[in-house]
Amino acid sequence: MRTIGNILWLVLAGWWLALGYLLAGLLAFVLIVTIPFGFAAFRLASFVVWPFGRTTEFRRDAGIWSVLGNVVWVIFFGWELAIAHLVAGLLLCVTIIGIPFGVACWKMVPLALIPLGQQIVPVHAARDPYGLPT
Repeated sequence: MRTIGNILWLVLAGWWLALGYLLAGLLAFVLIVTIPFGFAAFRLASFVVWPFGRTTEFRRDAGIWSVLGNVVWVIFFGWELAIAHLVAGLLLCVTIIGIPFGVACWKMVPLALIPLGQQIVPVHAARDPYGLPT
């Protein structure tokens, strides 16, 4: 079922959202200082292309540099990508079949805004944010 969802997602919104992340990553690589942002953008592009069955979680070892980097990310790249997710989610919600995809797209808005310090993990390997056993 996840494969069908991922294929529909790829066709409906995943490819052009991933294109936005790829463009942000390429721009980050052109500006030499922001190369770490380029790696984050490419990692997010892979997640946006095929999201179902995977999730994101904050890394416990992310430090102050991730926080500072996220501030820079929001200013240069994040707000545009967040708007792209909002618009894509709105367009997906126009049809009944697209509503679950639109909601999934809106759930990616925080990831578009603060990607540094997060990692992509399979759903079955995700830990509970409150430390409770799953």
